[in-house]
This record gives sequence, structure tokens and C-alpha cells, in this order.
Amino acid sequence: MRMLVHVRIPHQPFNAYVQEGSIGSKMDQILKATKAEAVYFTEYDGQRGAVLIVEVENPSKVPSLAEPWFLLFNADVQFHIVMKPEDLASAGLDAIGKKWSSLMPVAVNG
Repeated sequence: MRMLVHVRIPHQPFNAYVQEGSIGSKMDQILKATKAEAVYFTEYDGQRGAVLIVEVENPSKVPSLAEPWFLLFNADVQFHIVMKPEDLASAGLDAIGKKWSSLMPVAVNG
């Protein structure tokens, strides 16, 4: 299952790692362990941030993606399941719509 991971990194302890010169090796270790399909660095509300696309074979793998960010950076991490267009195309939306349409209220013009 493909997931979008949002990481919001507070200024500390990240600034301290930058000042002591250890941030590069810490980030390298996290990114190698994550094996992300894509990684982008950005900002969230004036703080450092990262966006990663990862493949998660089993939900039990989620802690191994989150804990390095929690433990090293005191970061907030959010996970969102994402799909490529071909994934959505094979989701069977037409059949799902037919199944649940009979339970929808009749539209009232008004």
C-alpha cells in the first residue's frame, strides 16, 4: 500500500544537530531505512517539513517509518493512503456507486 507521509519538524533539536554537524548523518540514516519512493523537503507553518512517498506492505511497518522522526526530531508525523490514477481506476467506483445509491435520499430542489 502506498502512503504519503507528512513530517513536521520543530526547530529543536534539529537546530542543535545542524550546529553540531550531525544532521547529515541522521537524515541519511532515516532516509536509507525508509526506502522512500520520493522525498521532498518543505516547510509547514514556518517549521521544517518533509513529504515522503513510501510503500507499506503491512501496517506493522508504520512504526518503523514514524519512530525515527519522533525519537530524533520530536516531529509530528501523519500518514495518508494514496493511489495512482490506475489504482483509482481499478477501485470499482461504478459498482460501489450502484450499490449505495439506493440508500441515498431523493434530491429535493429548493
